[in-house]
This record gives sequence, C-alpha cells and structure tokens, in this order.
Amino acid sequence: MDFLIVLGALVFLMVVAYRGYSVILFAPIAALGAVLLTDPTLVAPMFTGLFMDKMVGFLKLYFPVFLVGAVFGKVIELSGFSKSIVAATIRLFGPKQAMLSIVVVCALLTYGGVSLFVVVFAVYPFASELFRQSDIPKRLIPGTIALGAFTFTMDALPGTPQIQNIIPTSFFGTDAWAAPVLGTIGGVFILAVGMTYLEWRRRAALRAGEGYGDPATLLNEPAPFAGGALANPLIALLPLVLVGVSNIVFTRWIPTFYGETHSFLPSVLGDPAPVVQEVSRIAAIWAVQGALLVGILTVLAFAWKPVLTSFAEGTKTAINGALLASMNTASEYGFGAVIAALPGFLLVTRGLGTISDPLVNEAVTVTALAGITGSASGGMGIALAAMSETFIANANAAGIPMEVLHRVASMASGGMDTLPHNGAVITLLAVTGLTHRQAYKDIFAITLIKTLAVFVIIGLFYATGWV
Repeated sequence: MDFLIVLGALVFLMVVAYRGYSVILFAPIAALGAVLLTDPTLVAPMFTGLFMDKMVGFLKLYFPVFLVGAVFGKVIELSGFSKSIVAATIRLFGPKQAMLSIVVVCALLTYGGVSLFVVVFAVYPFASELFRQSDIPKRLIPGTIALGAFTFTMDALPGTPQIQNIIPTSFFGTDAWAAPVLGTIGGVFILAVGMTYLEWRRRAALRAGEGYGDPATLLNEPAPFAGGALANPLIALLPLVLVGVSNIVFTRWIPTFYGETHSFLPSVLGDPAPVVQEVSRIAAIWAVQGALLVGILTVLAFAWKPVLTSFAEGTKTAINGALLASMNTASEYGFGAVIAALPGFLLVTRGLGTISDPLVNEAVTVTALAGITGSASGGMGIALAAMSETFIANANAAGIPMEVLHRVASMASGGMDTLPHNGAVITLLAVTGLTHRQAYKDIFAITLIKTLAVFVIIGLFYATGWV
C-alpha cells in the first residue's frame, strides 16, 4: 500500500501536468495527498516543515538565475541579435539545418557551464526566429532544445561542469573527466539518434504541409525586431560567448576571492548576528548570475537604442516568465522532497537494489528515482546517498572501475527524469508557450533515446573493457 500511494501521487501529478493544469497548485496537492493516506497527522508538519522549506530554499538559491536569465533572453531578442544570428546561420548551413544549429548552440552553452534553465531563456528567441524562417513547426522547438541542453552535454560528455556530472565525484572519488571514452561514445550516440529522430519529425511535418504555425494562436512569440539594420553576426554572438567565458572565470575566481566562507554584519546599529555565507555552496550560482549580467551589459553596449525602446514592456514579460518558471520548478522540488520522505519511497529503493548486475542496478536505480522525484540531480543524490557503498562494493567485486560507475550514474540521472512533471520540462514548455499535449511527445522521445544510451555504454564496457 505504501508503494501504491507513492505511485499514485506520481501518476496523478504527471496526468494533471500533461493535461495543462498548474503544477504550482497540484504538486502540493499530490504530495500532501500521499502524506494523508500514509499518516494524516503529518500533513501540516510535512507541508510547512518539508514542502515549503524545500520550495522556498530552491527559490532562494535559483530565482535570481531565472530572473537574470529571462532578462538576458529578452534583451537578446529586443536587440535583434537573435535575428542576426539566425540569418547568418541560414546563410551558412541552409534552412534545413535549423534544428542542428539550435542543438549546437544549446550544447556550447551547457558545456560552457551555463545553467540548463538559463539556456532555455537565452536560446528560445533564436529558435523561434530560425524555425519561423525555415517554416518548421514551433511544436518541435522544445524537443530540439531538450536534445541540445538536457542530454549529452549535461552528463555524458566528459568534463561538463553541469551538476549532474559533479555529484558522483564526491561518492566515487573521481573527477568530471571520468570514463572519457564511454562518455564521448554515449554523447555521440545521443546526438546522432536524437537528430535522426528530429529530422524524421521535420520531414513528416513538411510532407503534411504543416508550417511554423498561425501567429494568431501561438503564445509567447518573441516580438518582431524593429530596429533597422541587423548587427554583424560576430557582434551578435559576442554576448553568448562572454556568458560562457565569464561563467568559467567567475567559477574559478569567486572561491579564491572570498574563501570557503564569508561573513558580514547586516547593520551598524545594535548587536546583530553576522550573516555567514558558505561560498563553496553558492559560488557556481554567483558565477552564473555574474556571467549573465556581463551578457546583458554587452548587449546594451552594442544595441542600447533598440533595447531601451521596448525595455520596460519587454522586461515585464520576461519577469512574468521567470516567476512562473521558477515557481513551477520549486513546487516540483518540494513534491520530490515529500515523496522521498515517505515509506513507499524506501520500498522502491530497496526493491531496485535486488537487481544483480552492478551497472544495470545502478542505472535503473538512479533513473527510476530521478523519474519519481522529477529531478536528475535530486534522484541521483538520493540514490547515491543511500546506495553508493553497495554500488562500490559490487563494482569492486566485479572488477569495474569507479570511473565507469561515475559515468553510468551521471548519464542515468538524465534519463527518465524528464517525465511530464519535471521542472525543466515545465519551464521549457512555459517559456516556449506550448503545452504538454502539443510538444511533450518529442521531449519524451529524446528521454527514451537518452535512457537507451546508458545501457549502450554498459554493454560497450562489458564487450570491450573501454573506460
């Protein structure tokens, strides 16, 4: 019964998310409904002490990233830089390579360390313009961005700075470059199969005579650029390049400048307690915020006239989008925390531990918990915290290097995490103005490809011994 309660809460939330209902409303309903059926006396304590605590904690850390990321995407749009880059891309690759172009831009940003959520805000104006000019259905944009940002550069390619590739290092004593051969092959597999699928979908839409869509019915469409001549494509690319470079520079400089912790007195009056910041935990967030501010200032330096003309109204839209996206994701975060605290979740983790093969056991456990919690990092963190010692012992007995455990865990976390209730999926759909019914099919196909890739590299390791 405990297991069925957890499963019921998960299915309920996925169904309401898919049908277009607000996750901000239904995530707490689903979580507290599961608590009610498990132990009615814990409903109020779980709501305030766990759900709201985790939800607010997420907003405290990440809302500034959502906000600055949304403003960056908006000024890129208002400046005409997105239109300039799209025009140059079409000249260089041709309109038929629109999808590949967006995947490459997303991949460069995420591999450069830019947050997945920020990439959604930053790339959507480019994708919208490019798909419109190439007459590719808008409903294929989420799947295209998901392939570029949520898959091979998130956790497969060695060296990626995304959190999904960093978490395993503390459990297995590895580094971000673990299992470079397997990771690279897995990344190439995801890119090749994913692009094949998206191109098949594009050609099917072309044969059916389906274009970008009716502007009168589409939501969240970027405003047409009305600033005269377009900027040079190299200047238009400069803000994106500087965001990636600045993120790397700030990531390395901030801990050096501030140290492990930093404290200050909030007032000169009275005797206030010092405010202490654990810099090691928030340096990456500060780095992303600083990098995005550099990007915004760069856009303003080169295109301040067209941006300032529509800045007031444009940023209102961006801020509304940031609020909705961050609240959706934070509500999902609270849901995952409550579900992970229930007895039924413990039964799930114990049941998954009965799988005999060490790598398959790890892959299935991590991807299943990521799917249940709706979070790649959250599911992997829970799985490794509870079972990493078992994984290590089984791997040592089978002669499996820790680097392989790292890569399998990392890639598995980004497998089934993108179910309909996933925060990144909901953010992606909200930003693009599409619904699950319109666009989730392609996101799910990319999810299946990504999950398959984990088992491809497991088979490859057993067949060749490559690491």
